[in-house]
Amino acid sequence: MKKSTVEDIRKRFDGDVERFSQLETGQQAVIDAPLMMELITEAASKSTPKAKRILDIGCGAGNQTLKLLSGLPNLNCDLLDLSGPMLKRAYERVSNQTNGLVRTFQTDIRHADLQYDAYDILLAGAVLHHLRDDEDWLRTFTKLFSLLKPGGSLWISDMVHHDDPAIQELMWNRYGKYLTTLGGEDYKEKVFSYIAIEDSPRSLTY
Repeated sequence: MKKSTVEDIRKRFDGDVERFSQLETGQQAVIDAPLMMELITEAASKSTPKAKRILDIGCGAGNQTLKLLSGLPNLNCDLLDLSGPMLKRAYERVSNQTNGLVRTFQTDIRHADLQYDAYDILLAGAVLHHLRDDEDWLRTFTKLFSLLKPGGSLWISDMVHHDDPAIQELMWNRYGKYLTTLGGEDYKEKVFSYIAIEDSPRSLTY
């Protein structure tokens, strides 16, 4: 099955800004639940308490950065996403919550022109599953680590494909029910079809 291109992914998220802008009620599935964001960002805050500059990769509407700012106020925030509408919403929301510098980058992390040794914290929520082969993964993670300052931290939460069929069915049934509450059965099938095109999600929550 033909995988989505970067342009396909961008168009999909251009049309889903409102869903990803609901910090407390719009994201309730396991992979993007408020609890998951709170755990990730609280851990990032405690492990890197003197952080000054962060990069949110695949930032969407800015939810993870907003959660992080609740524990580490007034950070300088770089927001990266393929979708222009998502970045616009993220910039508006994040700018209202920090006195730090907020910058946006509409690009793919693999091609982004970013400063090395510059970031205290990198966030990557439900985005790295778009990587392809092993070489792509290795090249991208090498770049991510090069962006971090000494002592900096990288935080990943993402979709997981479970080896145990029963666990896989349990988790994806839950995700399917969540998607149905958002837009009905047709919306669920649309998202699942998209995930199938992307192939089995490989990245885990660290």
